[in-house]
Amino acid sequence: MKSIYKLSLVALAVIGLSACNQEQKTTEAAANVELKTEAQKEAYSVGASIGKYMSGHIKEQEELGMPVDRDLIISGFSSGLNDDLKLTEEEMQTVLQGLDEKLNEKRQAQATLLAEKALADSSAFLEANKVKEGVVTTESGLQYEVLTPGTGEKPSAEDTVEVDYVGTLTDGTEFDSSIARGEPAKFPLNRVIPGWTEGVQLMPVGAKYKFVIPANLAYGERDTGTIPANSTLIFEITLHSIEKAGAPTAEAAAAGEEHGHAH
Repeated sequence: MKSIYKLSLVALAVIGLSACNQEQKTTEAAANVELKTEAQKEAYSVGASIGKYMSGHIKEQEELGMPVDRDLIISGFSSGLNDDLKLTEEEMQTVLQGLDEKLNEKRQAQATLLAEKALADSSAFLEANKVKEGVVTTESGLQYEVLTPGTGEKPSAEDTVEVDYVGTLTDGTEFDSSIARGEPAKFPLNRVIPGWTEGVQLMPVGAKYKFVIPANLAYGERDTGTIPANSTLIFEITLHSIEKAGAPTAEAAAAGEEHGHAH
């Protein structure tokens, strides 16, 4: 759920909010907080929401190599509530804008390092995988292995396919799975990443293939959150059925049949 308190660091400073709790309390006092009335729960939720949001910022800042003084954050929060600021709002806004800029520089540097590492790791993985027995590499660089042969028809790019699949990174991290969702996926084959469009066309209905898809046939330099930039992706795909492009859907065919019987 999106919290109404999820504001930028700069905005938090401007309205006088900075951190984790209304004021620093002892562990014993914190343990004795009463949350019986709706008003108590509302007040607590305001503080807890801000604290939880800020803890995420603090953790990220520390992971980026920038230490955080939690005592001063709590002190600043208390000062803001009591309207007893040690810095002017203009000064705080300037400071926090500078902090945002430093954090962004750190984030970009980290993202560049991760992208470079992913590129090197992907290249090494592709080189090692392509010499394995049973692995075929196509002209585009797509690699595939037949796990279960099929005897059915093969789809064209314009067809709609129904598949089950599991997608993992080269380190084994699973990022997507129709199996986990409990139902097959159905989509036009020309509306997915190039590696899928090319690869699934090689599959007869009933087959299960393993694909190793280089980043340039997947999401390239884009970081999707679950898939880092420059990632080679591994998919195990089972092709269940094909709906030919331009062919009537089952519903439309049934409706046409009923219409024919009516005459």
